[in-house]
Amino acid sequence: MLRTILFLVATLIALPVIAFYYDEPLNAEQAGAVRLAFLIMAGIAFTCFAVGELTRNFSQVDKLWSLLPVFYTWFFAVKAGFDARTVLMAGLATLWGARLTFNFGRRGGYHWIPWRGEEDYRWGVLRSQNPAFQNRFSWAAFNLFFISYYQNTLILLFSLPIVVAWQGHSRALNWLDATAAILILAFIALETIADQQQYDFQREKYRRRQAGDPLDGDYALGFCASGLWARVRHPNYAAEQAIWISFYLFSVAATGRWFNWSLAGAILLMLLFVGSSDFSEKISAGKYPEYRDYQKRVPRFVPRIFG
Repeated sequence: MLRTILFLVATLIALPVIAFYYDEPLNAEQAGAVRLAFLIMAGIAFTCFAVGELTRNFSQVDKLWSLLPVFYTWFFAVKAGFDARTVLMAGLATLWGARLTFNFGRRGGYHWIPWRGEEDYRWGVLRSQNPAFQNRFSWAAFNLFFISYYQNTLILLFSLPIVVAWQGHSRALNWLDATAAILILAFIALETIADQQQYDFQREKYRRRQAGDPLDGDYALGFCASGLWARVRHPNYAAEQAIWISFYLFSVAATGRWFNWSLAGAILLMLLFVGSSDFSEKISAGKYPEYRDYQKRVPRFVPRIFG
């Protein structure tokens, strides 16, 4: 896991810089808006770090994950003068954010005291499995550079296709915009179904345990392996990545450039989900004897067309 994290940090630094300097430059207004957004992001990241250290709850970024892209996209939509394409993008990001915020909230992620709420269980596992992280200074560095700054930078980066869409403001909405919007709506629906299936499964599993009822079927396995979860092991993660790849298509629709610097955010997001799912599955395989067989039978993100 540590090697994966170091790789992610390295790509976060290298990929956006290389992509940005080999593409069409932003004008002064656009560059100024991006600089301001990065300054805001840096302040938010430091706040997440400080709150995490003071409260020992290291899921502060999780509370903002579904909110910040909404803020960033509307920030750029305002800067672009409410250009039709940027407003459409911000509206879709808002729909995505509202759904994800609801799902996170019902699982206990939020608390009326803002810095409280359920912490991602994986941070505790990571601390216990890595002796280096049991040192408070080492964990504080990890919290600063990866949990707080890496994740906050990534959130901003995968929102930035809206800036390239702003570059192409003179080009009218077209078929590719419509395609991107339809794809995003479809993947939001898919992610909603996947999250609901997981939520229903976990709620019923714990209800049965508390009531002393027998655990059979998937409940005996301990993990959800039906519905969309029978097609891929992480349908919610797959849909999440697809949403932001589709979001990138708006920048293509605006400029005609199929490859532009704002693709870096979607690529880095995919790399994060690979590392995150690797770690989650390692934990699951240690808890549930049948999970390794599930890994062999069911693909991770992309369903098999045949079989």
